[in-house]
Amino acid sequence: MPINMDDGSLKIFEGYRVHHSTLRGPAIGGVRYAADLTLDDIKALAFLMTFKTALLGIPLGGSKGGIKVDVKKLSKKELEKLTRRYTAEIINLIGPDIDILGPGLNTDEQTIAWMMDVYSMQKGRSVPSVGVGKPIEFGGTVGRKEASGTGMFYILQALCDKLNFDKTSLDIVIQGFGNVGMVIAETLYKNKCKIIALSDTKGGIYSPEGLDIEKLISWKLAGNFIKDYKDNSTKAITNQELLELKCNFLIPAAIENQITSKNADKIDCQIILEGADGPVTSQADAILNDKGILVVPDILANGGALCVSYFEYIQDVHSYFWKIDRVNREMKNILLEAFERVWELSKERNVSLRNAAYMIAIDRVAKTHELRGLFP
Repeated sequence: MPINMDDGSLKIFEGYRVHHSTLRGPAIGGVRYAADLTLDDIKALAFLMTFKTALLGIPLGGSKGGIKVDVKKLSKKELEKLTRRYTAEIINLIGPDIDILGPGLNTDEQTIAWMMDVYSMQKGRSVPSVGVGKPIEFGGTVGRKEASGTGMFYILQALCDKLNFDKTSLDIVIQGFGNVGMVIAETLYKNKCKIIALSDTKGGIYSPEGLDIEKLISWKLAGNFIKDYKDNSTKAITNQELLELKCNFLIPAAIENQITSKNADKIDCQIILEGADGPVTSQADAILNDKGILVVPDILANGGALCVSYFEYIQDVHSYFWKIDRVNREMKNILLEAFERVWELSKERNVSLRNAAYMIAIDRVAKTHELRGLFP
């Protein structure tokens, strides 16, 4: 993708869009911008989305896209040009009946707004249903920004009920203070839960007495780093130290591959709730399972955003928009139904929650394949 930069130079960028499966319906998947992005990353994330939609019973397939770029080095004008060029390049691969775009790492509702505009201009009419996570002003839905964190809270509550935990007496650690981490932290704090450690990309802080999340949200939104926040009860820690803290719930809500074979032995928690996509590697997963640590997989734990993205798509198609109460109620129903199925199969087959989740999802995709048959 050649782009004219602000200084008049021409720069070439590389982008990707992968369809993993459209067996069960149009694909859906986010767009991420990252300097170290690879095609294999996009393939893996598209794969995850296929089985996330299947597990949650949503009639869509899996896709993913992205651009290899450091967004911090671009002006807003350059970013818009790149986004519009990327959308034009993949325009025959996307659409409400083909592949639905969504925000991801380093992209947001403005990104999707630009993409929707490019698609609509090429089609000669407004097509809001080509993307989800849009501004509410033209086809976005209430509750979409908060969906991942809100959904994770529903799963955490359900786990506490199963295990007879009092959630207000738990020690909780959260890695990542972006959209997902901030929402789950705020929701837990409002429900009188104790978060003892929190981090962003530069590091974090720890307080055994619990952190004041409202103050930290204000601090972060003012443009500061979490590690630089100080009061009498907190101390700075690295992201690696945070992951190894003793706690009841560990919520990795940053990026993939944070818990690996190198540090899995040092993880000292009872339950991991995967807020990010793929924060635990397969090698680490086996080690954690042997240690008796319960891992709630990403395709279930962070499924709230997918649920509400699907709701946005439905609302756009029908031009009828829901209130926040309905959005959250419908999301909760989908997530808890999936959680119950995964929990029951895990107990019945004596397998991990991750294996149970994939057994359900793969069976649904395979059954669809079997019923559709082979063309021609």
